[in-house]
Amino acid sequence: MIADDPLKLIRDKIDKLDTKIMALVSERAKLAKEVAEIKKSQGDKHFYRPERESQVLRKIMDANDGTINNKDMAGLFRQIMSICLSLEQPVKVAFLGPEGTFTQEAAKKHFGNYAHSLPKPAIDEVFREVLSGACQYGVVPVENSTEGVITHTLDSFIDSSIQICGEIELRIHHHFMIGSNTKPENITRVYSHAQSLAQCRKWLNSNFPNIERVAVASNGDAAKRVQGEWNSAVIAGDMCCDLYGVTKLWEKIEDRPDNSTRFLVIGLENVPPSGDDLSSIVVSVHNKPGALHDLLKPFQKYSVDLTRLESRPSRNSKWSYVFFIDFAGHLEQDSVKKVINELTHQVADLKILGSYPRAVL
Repeated sequence: MIADDPLKLIRDKIDKLDTKIMALVSERAKLAKEVAEIKKSQGDKHFYRPERESQVLRKIMDANDGTINNKDMAGLFRQIMSICLSLEQPVKVAFLGPEGTFTQEAAKKHFGNYAHSLPKPAIDEVFREVLSGACQYGVVPVENSTEGVITHTLDSFIDSSIQICGEIELRIHHHFMIGSNTKPENITRVYSHAQSLAQCRKWLNSNFPNIERVAVASNGDAAKRVQGEWNSAVIAGDMCCDLYGVTKLWEKIEDRPDNSTRFLVIGLENVPPSGDDLSSIVVSVHNKPGALHDLLKPFQKYSVDLTRLESRPSRNSKWSYVFFIDFAGHLEQDSVKKVINELTHQVADLKILGSYPRAVL
């Protein structure tokens, strides 16, 4: 190879840049350790700050020159922050398991690969882990763009002191996969979670109209089942490929190309403003004509953007309802304070679920 080979020159530059990048990441990690020591000396136990991370990621995306797209660049820095945080104090995160679920994928997207993720078999157990202090945070699904709200998650907030600390939006891709013993020409059964089966209904009707559709507790459980059967398939996401060794026959079989799920990050602390926040409350109203109109009026009066409204049956009386409301803004903002103040005087009960940064990635 000649000395002035242009490929070698570029590779030499890349090697030098890699050395600089490594040195800078190490310097960042040392600074993160210094932050941890200062917090410990001040008695601050909150090493992970949702609002700070959101601000950092938004700054990264604003400063990005576009060579790498914004979300990929922010995702790279998410992993750097995750490993730096693990040097301060590893974050324990409970998620709706088992391993291989979209909830685990959402937890990794939000906290990075260096958080300690602990699978739990039910949503209420995720809440319990956080309430007990066994985990600092939990991740639970709350709504899907195709199938709607996950009512069990909403119901779990009613009697809990849990706060919402963040949100995650995850694009959902479903794949039709088989185990190592499966004979593709003899498939007569497909396993998946009920939501996944519903989200792939049209594709199944067109491609496998006669096979048995078996709803199971999770897609991870579905992937485990096909390992011992020669005539079964599974519908699940990418994580199941890596964890359970299943192979894709067809990719991205979801009926809607924009199929997404929103997850909530739950914890025990109040999150300070990040500059782009959402807030959530749950209210019960008096059973009278115009109650819903009166409930919504303060949002219009003070120009607070209502982003979601869901009703659930009240546990206290028959044929009465509670309303879960998401809106733009932080509880420390004057306009939001005015809305909360008016609602407090007109509804039967109001519970604040928290303010939290809007999803960045």
